[in-house]
Parts: sequence; C-alpha cells; structure tokens
Amino acid sequence: MGIAKVILLTGREEAPALTRMLSQANGSLTVRPVHALDALAAEIAPGARLLSFCSSVIVPGALLARLEGPGYNFHPGPPERPGRYPSVFALFDRAPEFGITVHEMAPKVDSGPIVMTERFAIPEPCDLGGLESLTMIRLAQAFKRMAPYFANVARPLPHLPAAWSGRRTTRADFEALRTITPDMDPAEIDRRRRCCGTID
Repeated sequence: MGIAKVILLTGREEAPALTRMLSQANGSLTVRPVHALDALAAEIAPGARLLSFCSSVIVPGALLARLEGPGYNFHPGPPERPGRYPSVFALFDRAPEFGITVHEMAPKVDSGPIVMTERFAIPEPCDLGGLESLTMIRLAQAFKRMAPYFANVARPLPHLPAAWSGRRTTRADFEALRTITPDMDPAEIDRRRRCCGTID
C-alpha cells in the first residue's frame, strides 16, 4: 500500500507551509496537521505516515507501533545534541557548528536511526534568536527536499552510518541554565542571557 495520508505533528505556525509542500508533491495526498497527542492518536490509520517537525510532543511507543512504517522526526540539532533546547546548549558550550537531524521516531526521544543530517557554522556573534532562525531555515529546506519522498514512497528511508551521542538535555536543564544566583559575575549573566534568551 502507498502513502494515503501524512499526519503532520507540528506547531500551528509551521503547519500551513509544510502542508503545502506535501500537497504539491502529491495532489491526492491527505495531510492532517495535528498539534497534540489525542489528535494524533485519532488520525492513525492504514497507509498513514507520521512526520514530526520540531514538536515538543513525545509520541509513546504504543502509538508508533500502530503505524505501518516508521515515523520521522525533524530535530533542530545535530546528532551530538539530542533532547530539548539543543541550540541553547550549543551556544553555552561555545560550539563552532550546529546542525539538523532527520531520524526515525522511537519510544526513547532522539534515539531512532538517522536518515539525514546537515551541519553549518555558527556565525559570530550569534544569540539564541539568530541560531534558531538559521536552524529553522535549514529544517524547512530539508523538509521541502524530502517532501516528494515522504508524500509518495512508502518504503523506509535508508539509514546513515551516524549515531546519536552526547547528553540528552531536558527542560529541567534549561531552567537551571536560565536561573541566575547572587554570586554570578556579570560576564556569566550576559553569557546565559545570550544563550537562553531570557533569564530569572
């Protein structure tokens, strides 16, 4: 069976453009944008493919198992930066480069086989807004390139010889990083503000 429907798990702002890319690649394709887990569960049906684009929704293994093939996630970071807020921690670590990753979805977040990755240099100077903007442009370009495949070809994409690595960052890690204490020097506060956008 071919691809009859794509379930697009993404934000409300991103959904229209991504839907248009898929529809242009296959005019008979049904595209269902969803933003929450309950809506996703209701859309799973034979012939459906799941694409997650920069969504914070964690899809449980029981729902992934209901799909006939793998779901794919567009992750706003390279394979060495799994988890939440990868751009924040790349800036905090003064990383010279960043990137994006497309991978099969798995019950454990950011652990599935990788099918595409792309890296780019982080310009100097660069704050959180600048890096996230660059990353979103790369993700949208990758989605557009891959849309014809996702909209028409049922077989899974081949895996790359690339592996996840590094610490899987969480929201708690981010909250700790954006919290200042009375003993912090001004340079450290400025560094955290540049990396986190806002601090408490």
